[in-house]
Parts: sequence; C-alpha cells; structure tokens
Amino acid sequence: MAEKEEQKKKITKEGIQSALQVFRYMKPNIGYFIVGMLSLVLGSVAFMIFPEAAGDMTNIAAGKDPKTFPLTINQFGLLFLAVLVLQGVLSYVRTVCFAIVSENGMAGLRADLYNKLLTQRVSFFEETRVGELTSRITADVEQLQSAFSVTLAEFIRQIVILIFGIGFLIYSAPKLSLVMLLTFPFIVVLAMVFGRYIRRLSKERQDALATTSTIVDETFQSFSVVKSFANEWYESIRYSKSVNEIVKISLRFARIRGLFFIFIITILFGGIFFILWMGARYVQQGDMEVGNLFSFILYTGIIGGAIASFGSLYTTLAGAIGATERVQEILNSDSELDLNDSKEKNQIQLKGDIEFKGVQFSYPTRPDIEVLKNISLEVKSGQKIALVGQSGSGKSTIVQLLMRFYDLGSGNILVDGKNIESYGYSAFRQNIGIVPQEVLLFGGTIKENILYGNPEASEEELMTAAKQSNSFEFISKFPEGFETIVGERGIKLSGGQRQRIAIARAILKNPTILLLDEATSSLDAESEKIVQDALNTLMEGRTTIIIAHRLATIKDVDCIYVIDQGHVVEKGTHEELSNKESGVYQNLAKLQFELI
Repeated sequence: MAEKEEQKKKITKEGIQSALQVFRYMKPNIGYFIVGMLSLVLGSVAFMIFPEAAGDMTNIAAGKDPKTFPLTINQFGLLFLAVLVLQGVLSYVRTVCFAIVSENGMAGLRADLYNKLLTQRVSFFEETRVGELTSRITADVEQLQSAFSVTLAEFIRQIVILIFGIGFLIYSAPKLSLVMLLTFPFIVVLAMVFGRYIRRLSKERQDALATTSTIVDETFQSFSVVKSFANEWYESIRYSKSVNEIVKISLRFARIRGLFFIFIITILFGGIFFILWMGARYVQQGDMEVGNLFSFILYTGIIGGAIASFGSLYTTLAGAIGATERVQEILNSDSELDLNDSKEKNQIQLKGDIEFKGVQFSYPTRPDIEVLKNISLEVKSGQKIALVGQSGSGKSTIVQLLMRFYDLGSGNILVDGKNIESYGYSAFRQNIGIVPQEVLLFGGTIKENILYGNPEASEEELMTAAKQSNSFEFISKFPEGFETIVGERGIKLSGGQRQRIAIARAILKNPTILLLDEATSSLDAESEKIVQDALNTLMEGRTTIIIAHRLATIKDVDCIYVIDQGHVVEKGTHEELSNKESGVYQNLAKLQFELI
C-alpha cells in the first residue's frame, strides 16, 4: 500500500501524457485560459515591483539616490495604490477565467466518464468496486478541478516570482545575491526534505488513528456478536495494540519535529541572519545602499516562500496527475455500446423465437468453473417455458446470457433465427423485459419508477400499466398517489408492492420477450396471489422464460427444463415430468407438494 502511495506521488512521463489528454476538455474555453494565464503572469510581475519600489523609497527617505524609480515619496504612494488596484483586477480576471475553464472542462469530463461507466459490461462492475468507481467520478475529478483552477495557477505564479525575484536580486545587489544563491537554496531544500518526512509521519499517525476508529466502529456496531462469542478480551487486546502503535508513531513524530525546530532556529534563521550580516557589512563599507538591502531582504523572503511552496504544490500536482491516469484508464476502456447511436435509428421488433444451441459458459471472474455445459433449449414465439433446478445449477446464468450481459464461451443463442451477437445491444434489449426476485427501485417517486420502462409513455398508458399490474389500488391509497417517494432502493414499499411496480414497469416497456426470475418466491401467500395475477396479465402473448422454485406457479407452462449442474437433464410439461417413475423434477414435486 505504501509503495502504491509513493508511486502516486511521482510525476511520470505517462502521467504527464494522461494530463495533456485531459486538456482537450479545456479547448472549448481556450480563450478564457489564455486570458487567465496572461492575468496570472502580469499580476505576478506587478507584485514583484513592490520590493524594488520599497527599497528605492527607503533610499530617497534616507537622502540617497533611487536605483530604479526616480519618484517622490508621494508618487511612491500613488505607485503602490496603482499596482494594488491592477493586481486586484488581474486576480479577479484570473480567478473568473480559470473557474470558467475548470468548471466547464470538468463538467465535460464528468459526463464522458459517467457515460463510459454506464456503457461498460456487467463483468466490469463485478471486477471493480462501486465505491472505487464513485471515487473516480467524484474525488478524482474534484482533485483535477482543484489542480486546474488553483494548484496549476499557483505553481506557475511561484515560477514567475522565482525567476523575476532572482533577476531583481542580481540587478539590485550582485555581490549579496551570490552569497544568498550559494547558501539559501541549500537551506530551503533541506527544509523541504524535513517537511516531507514530517508529512509522511503525520499521515502514518492519521492512518493509525483511522485504524483505531475502525476497530471501535466495528466493535460497537457488532456488539451483540462480540458478546455472543465472549470476545471482549480479544477486542480489548486488538484495540490496545492499535493504541500502542499510535503512541510509537507519535513519539517518533515528536522527535523529528524537535529536530526540525532545531534546524529552523539554528540553520534557517542562521542563514537568514548571515545574509543580513553580510548585507549590513556591505552597507557599512559603502558597497550597498540601505534601501537596496531592504529590497534584498524582501525579495529573499518572497523567493524562499516560493521555493518552500514547490514541495506541497508538487505533491498536489502529482496527486492530480495520478488522478488523470486513473480517469484516463476508464475513458480509454472498451464499451459494449455507443450512446451516440440513435435509439430510433437502431430500433428493431423481434417475434420472440429463442434457441440455445450447445451453450457452454464460465464467468469471467471464475474462468475455471464451467457453469453451463452444452445447454440446448428452444422457445417458440408466444410460448412460456420454465427453468427449475437447485440453486447454483445455472438457471439465472441462462437468462443473463440471453440478455447479453456476458459473451458466450462456445455455442450459439439464436433469436428469430439470428445469432444475438448480430443485434445491437440497446435495440436487442429494448425487446426484453425482466421482473427479478429482488426488485431494486430508484429513490424517486412511484411514477418515475414505472415510467423507467418507457420514459415517453403518456398519462393514460401509465394508469393502464398500474391497473394491469394490480398496483393502482395501493398507489391510490397513498396521500401523494403516484408522486409518493419510494425511498432508497424502494425501502418504503413492501415486497409485494415493489414487485407490482416492477411488473407495471415491464408492462409499460411492452417487451416481446419476458424474463421472470423467481418473481414471487419471497412473498407471502396473499401478496403472491396478487402478483401472480398481474404476472398472468403481463405474460399474455409474450415469449416468457420463468425461473421458479415453487413448482405450483409453473404447472401451466408449455415446457419445463430441469437444469442440474449446468446440464439440461429433463424437459417436458408438468404432467409429463410428474408421471415419470423417477427423476429430478418428480423428486422436487414430491418434496414441495407433500409439504403443502
């Protein structure tokens, strides 16, 4: 982990190339970017006038000749006011221009990143944590926005200050500049090294504190588990070890900070006082005016601040470049479909004939385990078939392959006599509706969730779908009706209500092929009857594949396929399979109907 963190803090050639690719999002606002950069440079140069002018003003006040600005004391006041106003205006212009560039640019990046994630294959989401993807589209883009609008501008500003500052130093006090340039950079670089090590220890301490907090959270959230296993002693030892680790890191942190304070007092301040002492000697010897020494001290402080800031600015920019690499990795990945393709242009209307021919399949995440082994089955348009078998036998996988969530290992799946791979993803899936066992609703209103099946449906079509799915009765009882908020994942609705909303959604989609994945298995008897009635309405005239554990719900289907360990071991109607002398289906039927 530490190694990974260190890699993120380094600016690599690949990282710079990724960052330059992100700059394409700035192109539409390139004019604002140029104006912002000019304002930044001019503002930084204007700022560097202050020390030189202040030195000349001191010389005039002491009765000496100015070196750069032959003005009176009153005129210096007007000069400072003019420079301050100019700087204020330039800072405003720079801030607004960079905000326009970064906000619009990052909005485009966010949209492209979201669209790219949205069009990834199902296997992509199985292999990647959703939290990590959310971090890419929020934290990483936020980091980029901050880098483009603030950090990059500050980095360039400090470079301009450094270049002009050194130039002014050499111009105003060549001898003292040589002394400063031989000593001061070494001191500042040493301070940066110290600061970096202190930041690393500080991060270690924060990580240790976070670990301790995690232990507390886990223990208290699972308090009943701790009690039931009588593991108070174990948790106490675990927490004590974590606290001792914090103490160890904190003491090391304190010792390094102590050394840093010694360095600041003796080396850094010593270097500054040495330069001042040398400058005072030059003034005493008549080699330097007191005003020039004053300017020199101001420039030295500004340059020292610029050099010191490079450490943190570099770290921030390196982090932003690391973020661009992670974002670019997603943007460069392959998608399963192109959102730019017109939905209407690619629309197709299927009849619903389905045939699986010798299908073999292993999940990409588990290539060593063959889930389906030479599966062959057939469904004619308008027919209803059922898939039954033990959990893990491959029933849901058959449905997922028909939805084109995964690529086949071998074999073919034909729909209307054509290989499903010859159809466009979106156009093909528009013909398929699914009612799953565990219905996931969006956190909006009932109306929004039903309209997800067809966002362009009319109010009349919405009402019809609600009535046909047996949803209208319970919806009308809510004070807000169709505008009722269902809560996250539909938590405010019961299981039966969620199922009926899913059926209404499928009705509104009006699919040719219907997939029912154990749609009533988790419901009580009363809810199951209502939902089953709605499903019967939905299945009329559609090619339907039903995955079922409850055999009573599939007595009337045209054909039942019994799946066992990835094979079709039996097929036939309920009557045919029940009347066999022995068989997997008969054993399942005996077990279930005897229990009833």
